[in-house]
Amino acid sequence: MRSTRSSGNYLAPGIDQSVKIVVLGPFAVGKTTLVGAVSEIRPASTEERMTEAGKAVDTLRGLSDKTTTTVALDFGRLTLTDDIVLYLFGGPGQPRFSFMIDELMQGALGGVVLVDTARITESWDAMGRLEEAGLPYVVAVNTFHDSPRYGETELRRALDLAPATPLVECDVRHKASAKTPLIALVSHLLSRTNLEPVS
Repeated sequence: MRSTRSSGNYLAPGIDQSVKIVVLGPFAVGKTTLVGAVSEIRPASTEERMTEAGKAVDTLRGLSDKTTTTVALDFGRLTLTDDIVLYLFGGPGQPRFSFMIDELMQGALGGVVLVDTARITESWDAMGRLEEAGLPYVVAVNTFHDSPRYGETELRRALDLAPATPLVECDVRHKASAKTPLIALVSHLLSRTNLEPVS
C-alpha cells in the first residue's frame, strides 16, 4: 500500500497509510448514499437534479422516484483503523459519463461494485472496468427492500465472480452496514500482500 505521513490537524497522528478506493456501479444503485453514510468529513458531491433532457437519455425503468444524479464524482474520507485512512471516490453510473471512470481509477488500490439484484447485469460494466485495470474489488449487494433476494451461490453464478472475489450484503443508508464492503475490500487487499486482515 502507498504510505503517507500526516502531521496536520485533519488526520489522527498515527495514520500512516492512505488508500484510494473507487465506488462503482450502475445509475441509482446507492453510490452517493454509501459515501455519504460512511464519510467522517462532509462529503463532496456533484449530485444534481435530473433534467427532462437527462431523463430522455438515462434509463429510468423502475426508478421513477429518482430525481437527482451524480454528474462527476462523490468524495469522502473514512479512518478505518488507527493507521489506515480510506479516500472514497464514487463514480457516476450513467453510460454517458463513463469516460470519467478511467480518471477516477488512477491511483486507486481497489474498488467496491454495488449491485441491485433487480438489475444485476447493469453492474457488469463496472466489474469489467476494474478487471481491465487490474484492480481487486469487492461486490456489495445493496439490499433494496423491493429487490429479489438470492443465495450466494446464485449471485456468484449470475455475476460470474471469481472464487476469491468477496461478495457481501449491505444497506448503504446505515453507516455500520455501509462500512461492510469497505472493510471486506481492505481485508482483501491486505490478504494479497500477506498482512493482517482488518477486523
